[in-house]
Amino acid sequence: MREIRKTFAGIEVLKGVDFTVRAGEVHALCGENGAGKSTLMNILAGVHRPDAGEIVLGGRTHAGFASAHAAQHAGVGIVFQERSLFGPLTVAENIFAGRQPVTRWGMVVRRQLHASAAAVLARVAPDISTEATVADLSPAQQQMVEIAKALSLDAKVMIFDEPTAALTDAETRRLFAVIRQLQSQGTGVVYISHRLEEVFGIADRVTVLKDGAWQGTMPVAETTADDLIRLMVGRDVEKFHYGASEAVQPVLLDVRGLSDPTDTGGGKPMLQDISFHARAGEIVGLAGLAGAGRTETALTLFGARPQGAGEIRLGGNRVSIRSPADAIDAGLGYVSEDRKESGLFLDMSVRRNISAARLAKFGGWFFRDTEESGAARDFVAKLRIACRGVEQDTAHLSGGNQQKVLLARWLLANPRVLIVDEPTRGVDVGAKAEVHQLLRAYARQGHAVVVISSDLPEVLRISDRIYVMRAGRIAGEVSGDGANEETVMRLAARDGKN
Repeated sequence: MREIRKTFAGIEVLKGVDFTVRAGEVHALCGENGAGKSTLMNILAGVHRPDAGEIVLGGRTHAGFASAHAAQHAGVGIVFQERSLFGPLTVAENIFAGRQPVTRWGMVVRRQLHASAAAVLARVAPDISTEATVADLSPAQQQMVEIAKALSLDAKVMIFDEPTAALTDAETRRLFAVIRQLQSQGTGVVYISHRLEEVFGIADRVTVLKDGAWQGTMPVAETTADDLIRLMVGRDVEKFHYGASEAVQPVLLDVRGLSDPTDTGGGKPMLQDISFHARAGEIVGLAGLAGAGRTETALTLFGARPQGAGEIRLGGNRVSIRSPADAIDAGLGYVSEDRKESGLFLDMSVRRNISAARLAKFGGWFFRDTEESGAARDFVAKLRIACRGVEQDTAHLSGGNQQKVLLARWLLANPRVLIVDEPTRGVDVGAKAEVHQLLRAYARQGHAVVVISSDLPEVLRISDRIYVMRAGRIAGEVSGDGANEETVMRLAARDGKN
């Protein structure tokens, strides 16, 4: 890719970027949210046309691709950061969408369709049925289907845009094995990730973008994480661990014996006898492997899942939460793990997304738009949300900036207890430190914060205390100062017999 330029709404987001991928190499692409990584790869994948520059692929020169289909035909495959699947369709129909095998009369050959889909899935997720409806799959399973869809193209250049954000460690290892297999076949792989440990674990070379401009390309073996961070953010990121508050504060959230309803349609209840508490001024982490019940616990507390046995106390008072509205009225807030599907109103402005949980603050019959806009601008500045203004549609922001908008909503709502599910998924290293500082500052104002994260170093770094979940139960509690990865993983993975 040579001298690639792209402008959106008068703002130049790519400023003459050069980027080269060799056959059989993994080339990592790093940078803060809004640096232009996804835009550059969307141009390569035919989603956008460049305003200037050219693409040379396999010896042929293109002034950009007219469509994603044209890019696929030329040999480019992409696993998008935001999933591009059709929820009502089956896994097989999604993997071969627009490319289904048909008879001479145009009828889909379903046996061949499912056999071909099963062969691709065997490489990354053999446990997923080709007959399953995508909408019924977990976010991690949907991501594996997205990866399988891209692999089915047998592309010359394969792009992975934050592919492991929703994956477990085991699924990530399986994906890395597939990437190494692609390397051995001579495929060029572009790997975008904010997780620098993945960059150093899988990539041969790395290129850094900042504010739409090329900052450098170097062999991974000849650089360090600190070098990359300095190129990405223009400064060193402060590294520290938060210690528990010395003063014992009152309990704000007290969960006792929380369980799912016994009648779950014939299935086994997920949550069983969940008990934990969070005090004012502290951050409590919920750790565990995929499927341990962390998100289900959060959704039950927030009224988005039915509650069976147990009780929830806020500020010492027992509360009945049957819906998210009840939870908000009681003083609970919840930052969803899936900002796209269940967190944001993507077709609405940044302003309206930030104020969504606190509309009454700005009036009833006579709504004070000016005050709402002012509050939104304050949070855009405070959280360094990269946008053209508070009237910009949220759908047009980068994934990390969308996450900041979602966090801003609940900071404005100011609940006594804030539950944050995967707070920095898809957020760059600089913004991650800022999010952590914001959550710590919010706790110090006298609130309680519950953090759920699949990133174990993040849980260890930010939490005062950690509850470890396994198979829908609390497996143990450890203090933030005394916790390490081995201690947490032993609790998360034990079978109860040791």
